[in-house]
Amino acid sequence: MAAEMTVDIRKCFPGRLTLDVQLVLPVAPPSVLILFGPSGSGKTTILRCLAGLERPDHGHIHFNGETWFDGRAGVHTTPQARCLGCMFQDYALFPGKTVAENVAYGLADLPAGERAKRVKETLELLKVQSMEALKPAQLSGGQQQRVALARAIARRPHLLLLDEPLSALDAPTRARVQGELRHLLKQLAIPSVVVTHDWGEALALGDRMVVIGDGQMLQAGTPQEIFNRPKDAEVVRIVGIETALEGRVRESRDGLATVDVAGVTLHALAEVSVGPDVFVCIRAEDVVLACDGGGTTSARNQLRGRVTEIASMGALVRVSVDCGFPLSAVVTRAAVDDLGLAQGLSVTASMKAGAVHLVPRRDAPAPTTA
Repeated sequence: MAAEMTVDIRKCFPGRLTLDVQLVLPVAPPSVLILFGPSGSGKTTILRCLAGLERPDHGHIHFNGETWFDGRAGVHTTPQARCLGCMFQDYALFPGKTVAENVAYGLADLPAGERAKRVKETLELLKVQSMEALKPAQLSGGQQQRVALARAIARRPHLLLLDEPLSALDAPTRARVQGELRHLLKQLAIPSVVVTHDWGEALALGDRMVVIGDGQMLQAGTPQEIFNRPKDAEVVRIVGIETALEGRVRESRDGLATVDVAGVTLHALAEVSVGPDVFVCIRAEDVVLACDGGGTTSARNQLRGRVTEIASMGALVRVSVDCGFPLSAVVTRAAVDDLGLAQGLSVTASMKAGAVHLVPRRDAPAPTTA
């Protein structure tokens, strides 16, 4: 039997949505699955069904040969029997317990000496050992998040479930911690399911990704595949970014990074702790097209290319351009007519440096911290 988790469940919420999901997550080697979608799409409900906190109406959940849920057979194992590590958005830390006591919760079956050793190792792994005697109220949001994650992994679970794990962090800290978390997940070698609506987290953390909308699976694949080739307008709307390419930062100076993408040079605003290996992300709405030799622009990035595809998106049109790498732009129907856009036409694609976003590549080494 394959070492994997298979999920095929259905759960109805009358007047709201019907959750209908089929997932496969490899257990060996362990991988990270991203559940991506807007608020209210059903992502957290899926996580709660995997955790045993919600009971689906129909279907099954099998994990590495074990049956966690089977609607026909009436099987629904408890969260404790599933040997999970869970971290939800509210952290659920015990306010009256210290950091060490919070992490030790759930390790009562271990001898006292082994329990203390496990807590010490986990606190060091998450870099919160200096806070072991503090109470949650004495910690920042980011520190509470680390403690909650430490508690989730202290049991050495078979599966790790993370709900918006970086949502409490400010943007600069989030960019740094993304790489640290990916490095940690690889080091732990625990199969994981991560809920997020942030495309940066999806690219930085995920091996596989499923886009969820109104309780339904809209597209599955690697994060890069989905961002580069969304299957329809609804997925484009949800992911919010259409071009995500592997790149390498060649230079970073005076707040500006020079990045190589498939032999093409791009300029982006430099961010601390990002690089050298990155995903280069560009929203289609930030790309301006012009006929070769037509118009002037102050945009730092100006790339010559050829139109490869024109696809209708209702009132808008998605234009794919080969600039040495595939690039997507979204324009109005009027712009298509004014520019005479057609497959094979030579165009110039322009975008400002601030429109080129850099995300740490998930297999790159975690950035070091002071």
